[in-house]
Amino acid sequence: MKLNNGRIINQSTTPYVIAEFNTSHFGDLRLAKEMISKAHAIGVDCVKFQSWTSDSLYSLDYYEENKMAKRFIEKFSLSQDEMTELSQFSKQLGIDLASTPYSNTEVDYLIEKCEVPFIKVASMDINNLEFLRYIANTKSAVILSTGMSTFEEVSRAVGIFEEEESENLTILHCTSVYPSPHSIINLNNVKRLQEMFPNYQVGYSDHTLGNEVPIASVALGCSVIEKHFTLDSTKIGMDNQMATEVDDFQQLIVSVKKVHESLGIHERNLCDEEISMKNIMRRSLVAKVDIMEGELITADMLTAKRPPSGISPDLVLDVVGKIAVKTIHKDRILNVEDIK
Repeated sequence: MKLNNGRIINQSTTPYVIAEFNTSHFGDLRLAKEMISKAHAIGVDCVKFQSWTSDSLYSLDYYEENKMAKRFIEKFSLSQDEMTELSQFSKQLGIDLASTPYSNTEVDYLIEKCEVPFIKVASMDINNLEFLRYIANTKSAVILSTGMSTFEEVSRAVGIFEEEESENLTILHCTSVYPSPHSIINLNNVKRLQEMFPNYQVGYSDHTLGNEVPIASVALGCSVIEKHFTLDSTKIGMDNQMATEVDDFQQLIVSVKKVHESLGIHERNLCDEEISMKNIMRRSLVAKVDIMEGELITADMLTAKRPPSGISPDLVLDVVGKIAVKTIHKDRILNVEDIK
């Protein structure tokens, strides 16, 4: 996947870590900037917001039934001008900023004014096919979350982007429960998505408490990791209590990098350090008893012990049946010149 800013994301690159802010900024521009600064300081690759308004998120029917909802939505949302300011602030720091839009207008604004590196499609919109088509036609890089969806729905959504020749796409496995118990994560879905969509990167959007699951997802080949981020999880707010605070998020990043580095390559290549250990730790054939000069060597006369300076144990059948050309005392290493 190539982001709009030119950055490449694949299984060879260090996983791209997204800090999902959701509403943990509580609509406070100052707090949002502080969160961006903290995220940048600990090595987050991208901070992600939600670009919604009371008009783009819910219908009038909903607001009539939920009298306080509109006021709550308006309080916690960020205006376009605020998003522009946050985008500029992030660029100055050198950290990516993205957002999840909920309308065509918000898509256009994020691409044209905020110059986001990708458009994030929320899980709830995976069956909003005309919205997906609109996003696809922007030719922006897209990260598609798959919570609440079947494999058939994921295939249909990906098909929309392919129809519009907009295939710069990463697919995130996701479980849309907040927080998600480990028993429902089904992390093996990552492998299934990789099998279904071999031409696309697969990542993981995490809603569990703790770091174990997103770290494990890297071992399965996820190239994008998204997790909720907050400065204070004790504050009451939308999903804020299940968000990860700074120190734990930093540990996540450290662990993700270590796991990715550990994956290495598919070929079985020994490094110089391991070859050195091989020359110390392997064994040689050793006489289990005194073997007299001229005696026929049998298997029960031999054992194997360190160091590996003599005949390798995997050559034991080449030694059995040979004649000792000199006496080899018990617990002594056999050498090639000792036998014929």
